[in-house]
Amino acid sequence: MMFGDEDKPIKKPAAHEIGGDLGSLSVEDLAERIDLLRAEILRLEAEKERKSAGRRAADSFFR
Repeated sequence: MMFGDEDKPIKKPAAHEIGGDLGSLSVEDLAERIDLLRAEILRLEAEKERKSAGRRAADSFFR
């Protein structure tokens, strides 16, 4: 855990905050965030497909 000047824990900033200010980020920081968000989109799409497949299976079973 990191501590500030007064020995208070410093809250680690979120990897990305939707709608947050991007002005202070470098090109490298922006590229890292883009990669992070692309990976998160893939994870979300995979979960959506998994749930959709379960829904389709349930629908076909109860028809």
